[in-house]
Amino acid sequence: MDIAFGKRLIALRERIVANFDAGNWEEIGLITGHSRAIDKHPRLLRSLNWQDEDYSGNVLNVLNTIATRDRNAIHVIESYVDEKYPGESHYVSAKPAARKITFAPNVFSVPDALSESDLVAVMMPFRREFDPVFEVIRQATAANSLRCLRADDIWEESTIVQDIFNLIFRAQVVIVDFTGKNPNVMYETGIAHTLGKHVVPISQSLDDVPFDMTHHRVLKYLQNSEGMTRLQASLSTKLSQFRVSTSSAAPAEFDEDIPF
Repeated sequence: MDIAFGKRLIALRERIVANFDAGNWEEIGLITGHSRAIDKHPRLLRSLNWQDEDYSGNVLNVLNTIATRDRNAIHVIESYVDEKYPGESHYVSAKPAARKITFAPNVFSVPDALSESDLVAVMMPFRREFDPVFEVIRQATAANSLRCLRADDIWEESTIVQDIFNLIFRAQVVIVDFTGKNPNVMYETGIAHTLGKHVVPISQSLDDVPFDMTHHRVLKYLQNSEGMTRLQASLSTKLSQFRVSTSSAAPAEFDEDIPF
């Protein structure tokens, strides 16, 4: 598949994730003749109904299956989406939102940038002992055709907090290391959750994980060679659902102001 067509599929996937319900999928199956690819997919409609994190990946998987069998069907689907849901959408959140709001931050400036479906932001203490952990994260993201950045990798704004906000805003996935109960990491995790990002928490100790986060699955690791190897494998598995070929940027539009 050529790059340009792949980008078409990704753009189409984003519009579908933003708008489709089960009835739309039924209509798509009828007008394209590919109802079987939709109905027989093991996760597509189930993940839609339950608003599961893997829904966007399932959408792209179905589109890719249909395109492989009948590329012209993608044009039919694009025309259908254009007719049903005209206009362009701006995507910030990593998941479909049941409620649409806007935010008007006082501390940050909202960047004039789009979400990047292959970008993973890493939030961890800025200490040298965490460099091996970041290297493991970098390898796990690279293995999934993703790229990762820490705030100290960029220097675009006059304040570091704005650089951090920009990075989280652009990313689709945010990995947070709670080791040491670093208050900055806690703060950045709150930003990521508010912006609707996929947050992947890791920590050397579960005691360092905030109480409000204990219901989330945390990847616990040891900072030795065996621990690093296991962390890389666990992260690679977790990130596989967020690869460029299966990840999405889903919409966050708003109808009321929420000041930060």
